[in-house]
Order: sequence, then structure tokens, then C-alpha cells
Amino acid sequence: MAIYLTLTAVVVLLALLLRQTKFNIGSGTVTRQGAVNAIVLLFIFSALFWVPALRVNVGNDYAKYVEFMHLVFSHAYVPTEPGFNALTYAIYYLCGFENFILVFAVFTFFTVLFFMTAMWQQSEWFSFSFMMFMLLGYYFQSISTVRYYLALGMALYSVKFVLKKDWPRFILLVLIGALFHKSVLVVLVLYPLASIKWRRWMYGLFGLMCISCLFLQDLYLKVVVFLYPSYKDTEYLTGGTSYVSILRCFLILVISLWLFKDVVKTDKRYMFYFHCNIMALALYIFGAFLPIISRIGYYLTVTHILFIPALLLHIRDDRKKKLLTVFTVLFCLGYFVLYMRGASADGVRILPYKTILFDEMPLTLSERGY
Repeated sequence: MAIYLTLTAVVVLLALLLRQTKFNIGSGTVTRQGAVNAIVLLFIFSALFWVPALRVNVGNDYAKYVEFMHLVFSHAYVPTEPGFNALTYAIYYLCGFENFILVFAVFTFFTVLFFMTAMWQQSEWFSFSFMMFMLLGYYFQSISTVRYYLALGMALYSVKFVLKKDWPRFILLVLIGALFHKSVLVVLVLYPLASIKWRRWMYGLFGLMCISCLFLQDLYLKVVVFLYPSYKDTEYLTGGTSYVSILRCFLILVISLWLFKDVVKTDKRYMFYFHCNIMALALYIFGAFLPIISRIGYYLTVTHILFIPALLLHIRDDRKKKLLTVFTVLFCLGYFVLYMRGASADGVRILPYKTILFDEMPLTLSERGY
């Protein structure tokens, strides 16, 4: 755990040095702060990349992924998406051997790249957004759930196209993401829905849909099984929800309603985040029976790392701003402590940390006779 704690402390502290200023090397206008930004961002990116890129047998699905890669290279059937399969086969073919370490490294590179770029370009307070990214487990969970978090990073990056109404680029990026995890297709509906101006009747219709979840669960489950046939007759259909996520969404709703007239309502970006939070809260409360609630919910709640810093910056009362900022930091720290306490449990398993520098390669499921 020491390596994760050290990594988090170092990169979060370094992020405090960043200031989002104009920086253009090509034009010859390099300011001192711009140079600091470039150096610090490069160091942070490198640190976030190399720790998971050099891991071995770390992550809940690590051995399963290694087996899938072996089956892909053997031209056998695998349940993973074509983008994952094609990338794996290309790397194995070019390397001349089953180099799964490199496959994981490529996924890590692009996952960190999409998240970092999305926060740098879209957050009004990058250092705070980055702190939330680290402490709320997005980074560390990407070590365990490789394909999904690449798609999640791409979804967050795609928000800028939604807000600009650049639908061709938005759809193209989401479709590319779906080549690695098809769950990202839900944002083709959720993000445009969150971006439009909601009328009163729309809020009423949304409320009716929430209530319908109390009576039409069997119908909705059939739809889910149709979309995810691999869930049929499995324990995944038992559903479940996250009380921490409900609390988080509720607190953000309270703060955003407090600032609604003066802040949230004045900017289409904030309204987009506001609608994402409402949909996430409704999903966690009324959609608890859905087996994919966490996957859908994260596409909505990931916008919190952009929304919360913006809300804090717009609080006019300095005392209240400081109190809410401290509360948010403490909430994130509390979540981080709870996450790390369960980091070795099934479903996460990012502990103990092992690296190819000091540990041997794991045997695949086939090599172990499973």
C-alpha cells in the first residue's frame, strides 16, 4: 500500500503547482507558469502511467484478461469487444510472443491520457478535480477494471463535444469507446438528454419513469438481459446500490440547488452536470434492482470531478466556501481510506502491489489447468 499512498501524496501535491494559463511553444510564447505546467503535467502523467504499467497480477480481472488475450491470439472465442481483441492480437503479433504486460501498459496510457486531458481542458479548478480523481478511486479502480475505465475516460472527454453540440465527434468517440466496452453506449442517450433544457413537464415525466421502476422491474430486467445476455441466470441479476453514492449525489444536489439561481442556471455546463447528478441519484435509488447500475451510474457521477470544483469556486461567502471546501476534502479522504481498506478484497484486488521488476510473471488459467 505504501507505493499507492506515496504516489497519491506526491501527485496531488504537485498538482497544486499547476495554473491553467495559455501555453504555446510553437509561437515562442512560453511563460514561466506554462513551463512549470508542462513539466509538472509530464511528471504526474509519467507517475500515473508507470505504476500500473509495470504491475503484474494486480487487479481483480488480471488473470482473466491474460487468459482472454491468450484465447484471442489462439483465434478462440472470447466475450470481450472487438477493439480489445484487435489491439491484443496486433501487439502479440508484432512482439512475436504473448506480451500481455504491453497490452496493459497501452490501456493504462490511454486511460490516464483521456482522464488527464478531460480534467485539464474542462475543469475550472484542475488541482481540485485531480484530487477528487485520485481520492475517489477513479485512478486506482482503472488498475482493476481495465476496459471499462478506458471507456469511462473517453466518456468524460466526450463531454466537451456534447456541450459544443459537436455531435459527429461525440458519436465517433463513443463508438470507438464501445469497441473496448459496450456499456459506454448509454451516454449516447444520457449525455444529450442532460444537455438539453429541461421543461417542467420533462421533470414530471422523469419522476413517472422513476416511479415505474417500482412496478416494471421484470420488464426492465428483460431489457438488460437482452442487451447483456451474459448476465442471464447469474448472480449479477440480484442488483444492488451504493449508499455512499446516494449520499454524495444528495449532498451535491443540495449545494447545487442552493446555488441554482445565481450559478447553476447561468451556464449550460453547470446545467449539464446538474442533470447528470439528478439522473444518477434517481438511478441509485429507483434502479437498485439493475445489475449494471454501477456502470451506468459512473458515467453520470464522473462529472462530479468537474461540477464540485466549479460550485465551490462560485460560493461568494468566503467562510462558507472554505468550510465546504474542507468538508469536500475530508469526504474524499474518508472515501479514500475506506477504498484502500478494501483494496485487497475480491472485486478490487489492487493489493498487494507486484511489479515485473521484482516478481515473476503469473501463469495463465490454461497453464494452471483450469
